[in-house]
Amino acid sequence: MTDDTPRGTVLSRRTILRAGLGAAALAPLGMPALHAAERTVRLSYQRSSTLLTILKAKGSLDERLKPLGFAPSWHLFTSVIEPMNAGAVDLHADVADAVPIFTQAADAPLTFYAREVGSPSAEAIIVPEDSPIRSIADLKGRTVGVSRGSGCHFILAAALKRAGLAFTDIKPAYLQAPEGLAAFGQGSLDAWVIWDPFLAIAQAKRPVRVLADATGLSSYHRYYLANDRFVAENPRVVGIVYDALRQAGRWVKAEPDAAVALLAPIWGDLSPEVVATVNRRRTYEVTPVARSELGEQQAIADTFREAKLIPRDLDATAVKTWQPAAERG
Repeated sequence: MTDDTPRGTVLSRRTILRAGLGAAALAPLGMPALHAAERTVRLSYQRSSTLLTILKAKGSLDERLKPLGFAPSWHLFTSVIEPMNAGAVDLHADVADAVPIFTQAADAPLTFYAREVGSPSAEAIIVPEDSPIRSIADLKGRTVGVSRGSGCHFILAAALKRAGLAFTDIKPAYLQAPEGLAAFGQGSLDAWVIWDPFLAIAQAKRPVRVLADATGLSSYHRYYLANDRFVAENPRVVGIVYDALRQAGRWVKAEPDAAVALLAPIWGDLSPEVVATVNRRRTYEVTPVARSELGEQQAIADTFREAKLIPRDLDATAVKTWQPAAERG
């Protein structure tokens, strides 16, 4: 876990009082009354967290949160379920649709506060172009790389079921995305199930064949979740982050070249073509989360229960949601 956001200098109460400025003197200057140092709102992100990455890189949240007495700190994770279950940060990385099923099964105290509208072509099951594997059915007995608990975990399970295979018919290799990229490049995997930007990176590195993407299996919505207690105590902070995410999503689509220039070096100095491919496949349209639209979540939960990937039946719609003020009426 990293916290690499520089922090501004905060004057202590003693320093201010030594200067002869009490709370009454500060108020006319537009400064808040004396408080302790700014509170930190902890945000996590992962490499596929495009909109959060943009907010971090542009410093968009710093000025927006400052009037509320908050400052952001950023934490990068490659595996997100454990920190989500543990409540390691306040606002969690956006995650593919399958991840909340695992956090719900673990009774993690999490609230849905935003959704990125689906992009089914942004995750896929791929094989090398010269592979003899031509269909999902051909994966029987093969080693398939996948990140445990990810949206791709569901895509693989659902695709196998559609092809008449059980999950036990393959040899799953549970790898985080960077490890999977290396293993696929080295020929250690027969197939790999992966999401952008790693999907676009793999396609740029060598010729590959897409056996199936998420189309017809999942919309590949991405969800933004926060700790229940933080949402209850700081709804205005959540609202600010929500609005910033929506603005970042519109910016990517309105200024595609600028978005590519910003993201390419952050994502490991990727080529502009790779970043443009990622941004073209994702909608980046941020909306509120409505329980009435969580039907696909239930299908994922049922599939995972059948595959014994979660220990009990779940009602995937029985989750807490936060709504923007306009939505609350």
